[in-house]
Amino acid sequence: MPDPTSRGVALVTGAGRGIGRDVSLALAAEGWSVGLLGRSRGPLDAVLGEVARGGGRAVAVPADVTLRDQVRAAVDTLSRDLGPPDLVISNAGLREQATSVPWEVDADEWWRVVETNLRGPFLLAHEVLPAMVARGSGRLLHIGSGMGQRPQPGGRWSAYSVSKAALGRLTDTLAAGLDGTGVTVLETSPGLVRTDMTETMWGPPDEQSWNPVEQITALVRRFARGDLDALHGRFVHAARDDVDALLAQAGAIVAADARTLRLRPYAPDDPLV
Repeated sequence: MPDPTSRGVALVTGAGRGIGRDVSLALAAEGWSVGLLGRSRGPLDAVLGEVARGGGRAVAVPADVTLRDQVRAAVDTLSRDLGPPDLVISNAGLREQATSVPWEVDADEWWRVVETNLRGPFLLAHEVLPAMVARGSGRLLHIGSGMGQRPQPGGRWSAYSVSKAALGRLTDTLAAGLDGTGVTVLETSPGLVRTDMTETMWGPPDEQSWNPVEQITALVRRFARGDLDALHGRFVHAARDDVDALLAQAGAIVAADARTLRLRPYAPDDPLV
């Protein structure tokens, strides 16, 4: 049953480890009831135990975000046990093993990355947004990456970069459809946070190169409170941006159609379509 003392219900994917774990614990500490979604039961149960020891409330549901029936069943279970999600953090992600140029990467592995990083967030949005729109409130945060903004040297990590670029387009497409509904969507990059995935991609040689996970958890908490609603549909970098400065310029950012994926004109009279 929903907890009347809760700040609301949050759903976090990829919640068993890495950024998803830290975000889940941060939200629970702020009084959110948290739905923990991930592929493996063991890590989810470990986070569930941490939430409980901190006095929070959570439910863990194993699910693969690329499988529609599992996503639907997970959202149904969490809605039954905690209440419908008010806040969704679409964090589950995958990257390919090889750093080769795209045509030398295993094609099936390449596509699995795209499915996890793009189909997963789409399926989640497909399940949670109708109820949010019907209530006239809700927030959806996509955990993207700066790697989606430009190609990597040598064409490395192409599946990850392509999927994160597409996630940016999904974000602003959803935003256009959600205008006027009371539901906010945002994309954020956490920067280079030390996780199992990033350490095996290109771990920096010195500790100073890693961004503290507290930067992304702080941004998530602000988003959950509604502080970032004026940046609906935009991209915010948790590690590099002065969020207050961005918010002070939110009107100009929206008017300029900035902080979104766009084709750049080569001249003022370039007839972009």
